[in-house]
Amino acid sequence: MDLTTRAYAQALKFGAEVMIAKGAVRLECRSPLYGVAIGDDATLTARALIIASGAEYRKPSIDNLKQFEGAGVYHAATQMEAQLCAGEEVFIVGGGNSAGQAAVFLASAAQRVHIFVHKDGLAETMSRYLIRRIEESPSIQLQPNCEIVALEGDGHLESVRWLDSKTGMSRTSSIQHVFIMAGAVPNTDWLNRCVAVDDKGFVKTGPDISKDELSDAGWSLTRPPYLFETSRPGVFAVGDVRAGNIKRVASAVGEGSIAISFVHRFVNAS
Repeated sequence: MDLTTRAYAQALKFGAEVMIAKGAVRLECRSPLYGVAIGDDATLTARALIIASGAEYRKPSIDNLKQFEGAGVYHAATQMEAQLCAGEEVFIVGGGNSAGQAAVFLASAAQRVHIFVHKDGLAETMSRYLIRRIEESPSIQLQPNCEIVALEGDGHLESVRWLDSKTGMSRTSSIQHVFIMAGAVPNTDWLNRCVAVDDKGFVKTGPDISKDELSDAGWSLTRPPYLFETSRPGVFAVGDVRAGNIKRVASAVGEGSIAISFVHRFVNAS
């Protein structure tokens, strides 16, 4: 029995009703029940709900990229990944702050960190303080006008072919760790501007929501939003769709468990 089947069986055991649909198409912020449209003719209503619609990572167009995700290609740089690449060379794809933060963090463990960017430099896309730290680090090397074009390996990443678009020359390097830090797009279009989001479209929750945003959403309660609660009472967000998430499965599961406890608190107080 795989993990998904066990989770399904456990949900049924505790009395949950499981419905399979292609996905929510619209959130309707109406009172006293919220509506979630799941098709042209079907709308579910609830006093409380949890948004866990995730995000889509921006990825370079490499044919077999999916094959190496989790086996040499990563979308987050945490202590676990730092341990995996300790003493080795790593490639980072991306020129934004997330790429810069990853480079500075990994430089303390890796032998050398290469940052691949399409442009001539980082000034247009990265904060100045990160650029300064990268320039000051002897183990971080910027590769401007470069992109990864192929990945090779048997089960795990073993080598990377990359192209210098300015010279037209390509090289193959023995690399086992590539970090794709090109950002992510949250799956929030279906929220219909019902809850407050940040400038990248991720759902804001708890103390990250400003008073003006609560006022705009018509927040009527005397208490502030619970942890993981959005600008709408009883509507929570967890996982990759939430602003400030750390993009780890274990973290998303933990957030979901905490949100459930607040759902109970909200429903009991209503």
